[in-house]
Amino acid sequence: MQIGYKLATEAFGPKEIIRQALAAEEAGYDFVEMSDHFHPWLDVQGHSAFTWNLLSAIAAKTERIRLVTGVTCPTVRYHPAIIAQAAATLAIISDGRFTLGVGAGERLNEHVVGRGFPAVAERHERFREALEIIHLLWQGGYRSYEGKHLRLEDARLFDLPEELPVIAVAASGPASARIAAELGSGLFATEPKGDMVATWKRLGGSGPAYAEVPMAWAPDEETAVQAVLEKSRWAVTGWKVMAELPNPVNFAAATTTVKAEDITAQFAVGPHVQGYLDVAQQFVDAGFDHLVTQNAGPDPDGFLEFFATTLQEPLRALTPAA
Repeated sequence: MQIGYKLATEAFGPKEIIRQALAAEEAGYDFVEMSDHFHPWLDVQGHSAFTWNLLSAIAAKTERIRLVTGVTCPTVRYHPAIIAQAAATLAIISDGRFTLGVGAGERLNEHVVGRGFPAVAERHERFREALEIIHLLWQGGYRSYEGKHLRLEDARLFDLPEELPVIAVAASGPASARIAAELGSGLFATEPKGDMVATWKRLGGSGPAYAEVPMAWAPDEETAVQAVLEKSRWAVTGWKVMAELPNPVNFAAATTTVKAEDITAQFAVGPHVQGYLDVAQQFVDAGFDHLVTQNAGPDPDGFLEFFATTLQEPLRALTPAA
């Protein structure tokens, strides 16, 4: 079992994100993971620095901990050739510690370049073409590609790592699980869907299976729940909502009816370790072997201490139920 720490790039400034990454390495985490956003989910979060700058800084300042994007969309805001180049470079400067997590994207971040954001069927077509382009460029040499949506003209990556990064493909259902199986070397998800993991494996998928586990540490449950309600209530809306809304103000409007019981139904909250293990067990039973502790509580240092002293050992000991 590998355990990662979610760096909340939407909730903290860039220097604080780098500091937390160093603290996560000190606390014993195996990897840090961060989203690749242009906007935060809610204006009250107040941040959204450029993830690739952060990754490079963290790679330079750390020695052991691995780095994961969770996730980058290589189809609208970025051309896949740029992501292929960025990931290859990061793999080199991190000495092979980088995993490229990719997904079909959210309107929240992709509409900003004025190209629109397509419906699900076209998003998946574009996503498949993007992954084909990345694989093509990682083969070396000059490459061209003519797809239905994306093109590549006479392009070559001159700096490729000796070992290519794992590509963990975000999936939420059968269609995306098929893309992950056919064009990825790992899986990424935010829900404990055992049937989706099983579909991925049945279609030939293999490699690490990453999942974000919702948590909110605080000295008491009420403080933890209120922190989630203030800044992270968007997380209970489900992927169909999260993928479609265009701006933080829309997420604020869409989550006005979220209640405390909605939070406690999904999140581990407060100071008691068993609640965290119970939530994480769902993901272990579903087949995930790389768990990301996604802390939405108000005190990141308190959570890191809680992980290092109390949570880490029993969390690593979790095994799938018979």
